[in-house]
Amino acid sequence: MEALKKRILEEGVVASDQVLKLDGLLNHQVDPVLTMQMGKEFAERFRDENITRVVTVESSGIAVAFATAYELGVPLVFARRKKTLLADPDALSERVPSFTKGIVTDIMLSRQFIHENDRVLFIDDIIANGDAARGMVKIIQRSGAHLVGFGVVVEKCFQAGARTIREQGIRIESLVRIASLSDGTVQFAE
Repeated sequence: MEALKKRILEEGVVASDQVLKLDGLLNHQVDPVLTMQMGKEFAERFRDENITRVVTVESSGIAVAFATAYELGVPLVFARRKKTLLADPDALSERVPSFTKGIVTDIMLSRQFIHENDRVLFIDDIIANGDAARGMVKIIQRSGAHLVGFGVVVEKCFQAGARTIREQGIRIESLVRIASLSDGTVQFAE
């Protein structure tokens, strides 16, 4: 997606050879026009899959997942990272480390919002090591729903996350693939 690549080059901050900060367009501030374009792109890529729900993990994936769900005309369900007093005690959950936060959290998805007859599209912002993504895949599988695919805004190809998901036979569609962040420079893959 050329518009996204352009914005990453203009606004992305290479914090290290492992970390790209996209706060100005994805993780702290959201550009509604670009977000809706990303949602439309994911919807087009998965349009023929008869998706019944879009799922994501809070919080940075919500905006793009919402745009995708809107374009597909289906509900968006997001897994929570914090347990509240009102949390479903029977929620599906998985303990996952967070690469960017440097902590371990539980992601939880209420059984009320995902069913075994669902055809689910998982959307997320960035995949690096893939811990949260693998956790979400496990939750979807335990629900009995069919995981149709995984759409990710930015795939960091130099980290193992996307590869480990593909090795499970799961279709991944990335809007942008980054080959390297070496020398403070974003280098895109093909």
